[in-house]
Amino acid sequence: MVFLSEYADVPAVSQPIHEAVLGRAAERGDTPALIDGTGDVTLTYAQVDLFHRRIAAGLAEAGLRPGDVLALHSPNTVLFPIAFYAASRAGAAVTTVHPLATPEEFAKQLRDSAARWIVTVSPLLETARLAAELAGGVEEILICDQAAAQDGYRSLQAMLGTSAPEPEVAIDPDEDIAALPYSSGTTGIPKGVMLTHRSIATNLAQLEPFIPMGPGDRILAVLPFFHIYGLTALMNAPLRKGATVVVLPRFDLDQFLAAIEKHRINALYVAPPIVLALAKHPAVAQYDLSSLEYIVCSAAPLDGALARACSERLNLPPIRQAYGMTELSPGTHVVPLEAPDPPSGTVGKLLPSTEMRLVSLTDPDRDAAVGEEGEIAIRGPQVMKGYLGRPDATAAMIDADGWVHTGDVGRVDEEGWLFVVDRVKELIKYKGFQVAPAELEALLLTHERVADAAVIGVYDEDGTEIPKAYVVRQAGAGDLTATDVIEFVAGKVAPYKKIRRVEFVDTVPRAASGKILRRELREREGA
Repeated sequence: MVFLSEYADVPAVSQPIHEAVLGRAAERGDTPALIDGTGDVTLTYAQVDLFHRRIAAGLAEAGLRPGDVLALHSPNTVLFPIAFYAASRAGAAVTTVHPLATPEEFAKQLRDSAARWIVTVSPLLETARLAAELAGGVEEILICDQAAAQDGYRSLQAMLGTSAPEPEVAIDPDEDIAALPYSSGTTGIPKGVMLTHRSIATNLAQLEPFIPMGPGDRILAVLPFFHIYGLTALMNAPLRKGATVVVLPRFDLDQFLAAIEKHRINALYVAPPIVLALAKHPAVAQYDLSSLEYIVCSAAPLDGALARACSERLNLPPIRQAYGMTELSPGTHVVPLEAPDPPSGTVGKLLPSTEMRLVSLTDPDRDAAVGEEGEIAIRGPQVMKGYLGRPDATAAMIDADGWVHTGDVGRVDEEGWLFVVDRVKELIKYKGFQVAPAELEALLLTHERVADAAVIGVYDEDGTEIPKAYVVRQAGAGDLTATDVIEFVAGKVAPYKKIRRVEFVDTVPRAASGKILRRELREREGA
C-alpha cells in the first residue's frame, strides 16, 4: 500500500534558492541573521542581503557564468551562507566539500563535478591549492574569512567593493542545480547529488508545519553546513523564516554549552553523539541551558533510552527525531513539535506532499502492510534530479515510477508513525557522516601486503558506528599488523573515514557474483 501524509499538500516552490530563503531579508533590516559564536561578528538580515548581492556581482565580474560549479570548502562561518547564496545568485551550482578532505579526495570531487571555482578559508588554502593542481581546470581560488588576501589569492570580501552590476541570471528552478553535495547513496563511492532549486525550496516548505521557526528564535549551528542536514536545518530553514543563527565551526562541548548559555539558544538540531554528551557528560551541569525549548536529532539512529535520558536531564519535551537522506533534499519525516506523546523511537510522520511505500523484504513485487517491515521507498517533489553523470546509479536508486529506494528497513504503526528498524544498505554512519565501505575496501586493496578486504560498520562502547576492516594478508605478509592497516588508511582519507578496528581473516565471504556477503560479517559481530 501507499502511505500518504496526513498533512495538506504544499505548493511546489519554484524559486531560486537565494530568493526562497532571502526574499524577505532586506525588509527584516537590523534583525540579527548570523552571529559568530566564537567571536563578536554579527551580520544583520540587511547585511546578508546586501553582501550576497555584491559578492554575486564580484563573482560574475571575475568570470563565473551560469551553469558553472563552485566548490565551497569551509567549516561553518558566518560567511559560508553569504558565499553559498552569492554563487547561487550568480547562476552557479555549489558543491560543498568536507573541510577535512585530503587534497586527493577534494580533487576527485573537483574533477567529478567539473568545478571551476573554489571558495575556501585561510587554514585550508594549502589543501585547496593542492587539490586544484591535481584536478586541473580551476579558474580561481578565493579566500572567505577575515584574513587578508595572501600569496596572490583574493579575498571574497574584497568583492564587496565592486562597482559591477548585480548579475541578471535566468534560472529555471525546476531544472537548474542549486546544490551538488556528495553522497554514497545506499552503497558505493560518493556521487554528486543533483538537487534543484525547486527540490530544496519545496522541502523547506514541507518542513514548516512540523518545526516552525521565526523571528526571536535562536538556532545553534554546530552541525556542518556542508552536510545536507546542516544546510537545510541550520542555514536555509532558519534564514528563510527570520530566525537568528549562532554559528560554531565545530563541536567542542564546552564551547557548545557556553554558546547556548550566552546566546540563549532555544532550539538545537543535532546528531546522536551530541545527545549522548548532553545526557551524560558532567560539564553539562556547569552551564545554564534553561533557554532550550526543544531538540531535534537526525543523521543517524538515536537510541530511545538515550533520548529519554537527555530530555529528562534538561527538563525538555521528548527529543524529536527526523528522517531523510541527501537524495531527498533531505527530509521526508519529522516528529511534530506539537505531538504530545510520540512513541519512543519513531522518526516521525510523512511530510506534506510525500508518499511512502514499504517494499516487502521477501517479495519485491509486494508492499508491506501496517506493522510489517519493508524497505522504505519515497516519492515526492523533494526527490533529487539524479546522480551527476551516473545514469545507471540513478536508475538503480529511483525506479521508473519515481520511487526512491532508500535501502532502509522500516515499519509503520496504525497511527502513521515510522520506525527505522534496520539498514539493508551498506553505508556506515560515523557520527552522522557517510562512510562508504566500497571506498575503503578499494583503498585497502592498494596495499601491497593486503590480498583481500571487507569493511562493515560495528558499534563501539559509546554506541557510535565505526568502520571495521576484515583483512586477508598476502602470502608471506604475516607481519602486517592492525596498526599498519589503520595508519595506511588514515594517511589517505579524511579523519571521519578512518578504519578504527581491524580483524585478520583467512577469507572474505563472497557470493558467486563476487559481492561481499556483509551480512555474514555482521552476524559474526552479533550485530
